[in-house]
Amino acid sequence: MARAHVRRLRAGSAAAATGILVTGLLTVPASARQETPGGATGTVARTVGDARYEPGPCPKTPEPIPALKGARCGTLTVPENRDRPGGRKITLGVAIVPAATAEPKSDPIVWLAGGPGDDAVGEAQMAVDGGLNGDRDLILMSQRGTYSAEPNALCPNIDEFNARAVGLVYDAPSTGRLHVEATKACRDKLAGRGIDLSAYNDIESAADYEDLRATLGIRQWNLYGISYGTHLALVYMRLHPDGLRSVGLDGILPPSTGGSAATWSSARQGFDGLFKACADQPACNKRYPNLPATFDKLVRDLEARPVTTTVTLPGSDKPVKVVLDGGALVNWMTSATHVAPQVPIALDELAHGKPERIARQWAGGKLSPQAMGRSAHGLTYGVFCSEWTPYESQAQALQGGREAFPTFPRSVQAQAPQLTFLRPDCDVWNVPAAPPSIRDVTRGDIPTLALSGSFDSQTGADNGPYVARTLSKAKVVTVPYEPHVVFATSKCAQSIARSFFNTPTSPDTGCLGTLKAPKFEIGP
Repeated sequence: MARAHVRRLRAGSAAAATGILVTGLLTVPASARQETPGGATGTVARTVGDARYEPGPCPKTPEPIPALKGARCGTLTVPENRDRPGGRKITLGVAIVPAATAEPKSDPIVWLAGGPGDDAVGEAQMAVDGGLNGDRDLILMSQRGTYSAEPNALCPNIDEFNARAVGLVYDAPSTGRLHVEATKACRDKLAGRGIDLSAYNDIESAADYEDLRATLGIRQWNLYGISYGTHLALVYMRLHPDGLRSVGLDGILPPSTGGSAATWSSARQGFDGLFKACADQPACNKRYPNLPATFDKLVRDLEARPVTTTVTLPGSDKPVKVVLDGGALVNWMTSATHVAPQVPIALDELAHGKPERIARQWAGGKLSPQAMGRSAHGLTYGVFCSEWTPYESQAQALQGGREAFPTFPRSVQAQAPQLTFLRPDCDVWNVPAAPPSIRDVTRGDIPTLALSGSFDSQTGADNGPYVARTLSKAKVVTVPYEPHVVFATSKCAQSIARSFFNTPTSPDTGCLGTLKAPKFEIGP
């Protein structure tokens, strides 16, 4: 919906700021690939219990992905709802990118995508460009409901509403009613196709990955989860620890705290990190003194008197109406930490009657082709409405906004960033609450890398120390000056991740000492 989900910014003018490297796939001859009994991993059909893996074509993706050239692919077929024996089966796409070395390690790395609702197969290029398949096979599977799964739980009508909503007052009750109508239309469409909406959650998804490991005949593997993928990884670690050698968490979202209050706390941390970086640079501090106060005043002023402007977006000369109120500004800022050097000048321009830069970025993310028809909203609501809202009261959610931003208007505090109108959406989604154990902290001694960015305003950096309290072999690393999902933007983070999988108990973090703050754009 109008929420960004809990994912890195990936559309519009700010998309380039994810810094995804383009280096191409390193391929090796088939004879050099990792072998398992009966052939290379992913080349042999196998049934284990109710799950079956079949080799076959690579999963569909919205655009061609060079990293998938030479991949070994197939499908995993599993029960849609494991509590209903003999019920419907679903099929998940699998892609295995061979290691780039002639003698790969026996424990592959599994990539868990963000969202909830993103398809891991579509993120293969980012994982390969970051070198995760250097000496291990890289496994990507379309999580249930996502783009290349069958059935998928996409709802383009929600994406279309998000695009239209840039011309509406963001957190107005009238916008909320339209928001919920779009959510209900999505639910009715998916339920009408026979999809069991109660089965799209972390417990079932974790079981899917464990079934994949069994049907591929892999004794142990490693996980690398980004954004919401860390939420799934932490559930997987709790429910199925035996097959895990190590786990990388990047942009951490603990299931035990998931909800509106946590997103408010994350926004505060990311905003403060960026504002401090400007204050620490003499040129930025001189030109844009006291940015927190400027931002706070803008939120309050815009909530009282929204600004309407018209912009054009790259690739189109069609004018787009954009309304900026306080809630829209907060949500823009949550994603704009990906284009941190522009934030001070953008806020200053807005304060002086020039909203176009922010309006263009805000609308660009919603109207981009990458924002249309790709996200599995059925999985999004399946997770949020069974695992989050049943365990956080409306009062607790509102208190989170008040504690993080006490001077914001109540109408802004009532709608957490990325989760606007979540509670009424979940009322119409109408799925049962997950077992209370879904909120348990994850405990254990699996070697874990807890990676965060100091500019992350979507999953705050304090989530690293939080999850590490109960993981005895966790290494907490905060990469300075980086936004949500550091693997996407930081060569240093990529290096640390690669080092971790080679030596999980002592990753090399030496590159952190070489990092410098971004140079902020200074206007006239």
